Amino acid sequence: MIRNIHDVHVEAAAAGKPAISIEFFPPKTDDGDRNLFTVTLPELLKIRPAYCSVTYGAGGGTRDKTLSIVERIQKEFDLTAMMHLTCVNATREQLHEVIEDARGRGIRNILALRGDPPGVVGPWVKTEGGFEYSSQLVAYLRELGGFDIGTAGFPEGHIAQTQGKHVDWAHLAEKVRAGADFVVTQLFFDNADYFEFRDYLVQKLGVTVPIIPGLMPVLSRNQTKRFTQMCGARLPEAFLSKLETLGDDDAAVTDFGIEYCSKQIEELLRGGAPGIHFYTLNKPHSTVRVVQNLGL
Repeated sequence: MIRNIHDVHVEAAAAGKPAISIEFFPPKTDDGDRNLFTVTLPELLKIRPAYCSVTYGAGGGTRDKTLSIVERIQKEFDLTAMMHLTCVNATREQLHEVIEDARGRGIRNILALRGDPPGVVGPWVKTEGGFEYSSQLVAYLRELGGFDIGTAGFPEGHIAQTQGKHVDWAHLAEKVRAGADFVVTQLFFDNADYFEFRDYLVQKLGVTVPIIPGLMPVLSRNQTKRFTQMCGARLPEAFLSKLETLGDDDAAVTDFGIEYCSKQIEELLRGGAPGIHFYTLNKPHSTVRVVQNLGL
């Protein structure tokens, strides 16, 4: 049964259980598509995720593929799936077309994002006739109706926010007031950042929607450095030191990533996190191991 993600978290909280979710990106090749549906997704279904999400690509470059993957996951695997939607390279009218296409395909959950510039480089530029801020996209989705709306949160502040994390968090609260039903965070490696972020939103800004931590079990040293440089996430000193010690031994880094992520989750759940959203990178091994380690 396809469900609203906010309801999933409310019911999980009432049952005293965390909601586990997973994220994919649209593969670039036919072989990648086959692997996603015949290997990756079936393997991840072993951990019984509550829902999944599918990214949209920089500049909305995977629009049609995102829609088709989300639709196929829901129809073939009966798993609630959320599509990402960005403001990049799209007018209001073009966004309306995508949204109504999603509605017609039975998609009920959308993660509303401003999005990265094409190629993830250079300044972000508003499309003429489009939206400048993700809060505007959230409000537009709420106006159209019929969707559960997620938005992104940044425990360390958005990399492009030059006025500090508290200003960024205030903008997030605006997105919630505009109609967002839940928040999924950017990846982070220090739980103190999540707890400070959550407590500020709840206690100072009155946010009451689920604030779901997003985590990525690391797979290689260089990949981890590249990702964190792109999104502005901080690598704790002890964590970075361990990565440097392991070097290019990707198998050892993967094992370390599983261990580190497992410990992160234990602390997050003890601290009241409503669930965990895994950035799987379309590789199931680490996510499955972590969930099995914790008995989730």
